[in-house]
Amino acid sequence: MDRKTKNKVLKESFNTAVYFLVVFLLAAFVLKYVGQRSVVEGDSMYGTLYNGESVWVNKFKYRFSEPQRFDIVVFPYEYQEDTYFIKRIIGLPGETVYIDEEGNIYINGEILEENYGYEVIKPENRGLAAQEIVVGEDEYFVMGDNRNNSMDSRYNNVGNIPKEKLIGKAVFRLFPLKSFGGIY
Repeated sequence: MDRKTKNKVLKESFNTAVYFLVVFLLAAFVLKYVGQRSVVEGDSMYGTLYNGESVWVNKFKYRFSEPQRFDIVVFPYEYQEDTYFIKRIIGLPGETVYIDEEGNIYINGEILEENYGYEVIKPENRGLAAQEIVVGEDEYFVMGDNRNNSMDSRYNNVGNIPKEKLIGKAVFRLFPLKSFGGIY
């Protein structure tokens, strides 16, 4: 191989390496700050999300806006490494949450109008919300849509979720392809 050909090969190799480095850095940036794919494990969101589905989590959204009631959020479970929960926001900062024996959810003394629960909450599954729970400043009360099969803010091992623990909002179902699209 002559010198001119070697230089051309070296130049092309260098350009290819730079290209892959830029792609890698861009992908790392997106996964760190913009969004990430997450897989639903379990049935706590049954009725909305199903075991094994992949969702896209918008990690950028809550940097510029506050979480809203009924947003589906992802956060780490503090008692098990590399475990993340996906739940729906029910109570906002400063609100009082209570669940009566008929399974009605009350926010500040008024029944919460919603259509997300898979089934009525059984009296034995009211957890801490059998008494009024005051949601702290910058905290959120979250519940799974499968209300009788969800470990969520009703229980001590989860409790209210501080805003800084929210990884982001689940906004898009990626897999299975037949369910591809927005999450509501």
